[in-house]
Amino acid sequence: MRVTIAEVAQRAQVSKATVSRVLNGKPDVDASTAQRVRRVIDEIGYVPSARAVGLARGRTRTVGMLAPSLTWPWMGEVLQGVVDTLEADGYGLLLYTVNRGPESLNQFANHVSANAFDGLLVIEPPDALHYISTLYRAGLPVVMIDDRGTHPEFPSVATTNRQGGADAARHLVASGRTRFAVVTGPLHFGCTQARLDGFREVLSSSGFPLHPDLVVESDFTTTGGGVAVEKLVNSGLEFDALFAHNDLSAVGAMRALRENGRRVPEDVAVVGFDDVPVASHCEPLLTTVRQPLQEMGAAAARMLISTLEGRQLPDHPTVLPTSLIVRESAP
Repeated sequence: MRVTIAEVAQRAQVSKATVSRVLNGKPDVDASTAQRVRRVIDEIGYVPSARAVGLARGRTRTVGMLAPSLTWPWMGEVLQGVVDTLEADGYGLLLYTVNRGPESLNQFANHVSANAFDGLLVIEPPDALHYISTLYRAGLPVVMIDDRGTHPEFPSVATTNRQGGADAARHLVASGRTRFAVVTGPLHFGCTQARLDGFREVLSSSGFPLHPDLVVESDFTTTGGGVAVEKLVNSGLEFDALFAHNDLSAVGAMRALRENGRRVPEDVAVVGFDDVPVASHCEPLLTTVRQPLQEMGAAAARMLISTLEGRQLPDHPTVLPTSLIVRESAP
């Protein structure tokens, strides 16, 4: 159980304010009193929270960030935007992941209990939303960097997933493609539904309804993209265009298409989503929908800094636009 400043004050027979002044090196405390307070601190193992010390001096000027995994292909771009913005305003960053599931979340909760940061940036981790909501309702400033869908209870930064899917469809239709396949992300993700809806709506309005057997759920990985293409080929249905819901899936899909004797883009045009570095280094170069990942991280950090400095958080998401980047896989 955490030792409190009140226990230190009681044992040292001083006020909590005196303990606080000793902790912060104030000169207006009698030397013998200060020595007694420090001796009690050593004896009972009191560790002042970063927030308590920070509040006495102004604030901790530290932001926490909770992310699913640093191995996500676009994580570096988001993180760079966050770090650049925080450092420019003199804030530090404590980064947490949920790589080890409940163990990671327990460790994160311990840091929350220690009040080590002033506010929290969140890229939605699995099974943590209820806990994050509790922190937010308790007064911790939280901003969601929202790659999976809209969570209206949190201030958030999002991107135009539906519009990105629609732009991919328009480009493929304009290039003369008529039979379309989709390799989605996990269907319970909000971004997957939005990208699929935007793509499907444009095809329908253009007279090319999307065949349900040419929509295959995948997992945003290169391997998953390849497995999805095998399913599409084995369906026996013809397709001359493929929209993959992220760039890794698209790269795996292009590899599997080649292994099945399909040329990209001559036989099948391929469009991805994200514009992570692999998109401009694969063969052929990947046409993709660019998410403004670095800008999203920067916008979320600015939003959090704003509320930490006393300004009201917006009651609606900040939405940054996607853009289509045309390369060789779907010219």
